[in-house]
Amino acid sequence: MATIVVKQIGSPIRRPAIQRETLKGLGLNKMNRTRELEDTPSIRGMVAKIPHLVTIIEEKS
Repeated sequence: MATIVVKQIGSPIRRPAIQRETLKGLGLNKMNRTRELEDTPSIRGMVAKIPHLVTIIEEKS
């Protein structure tokens, strides 16, 4: 199973509620936190919606 490591690089302060909820859905809530998540189309879509708040730092296959 492929995974990606996602790091939060931006603050959700003064962002729309949907962007804050997307961060929570990814399991992120504080600056510089990282999460290892499954590489699925839904996760990729969530990351694509908030590219200014998160970055993919590693892709594992």
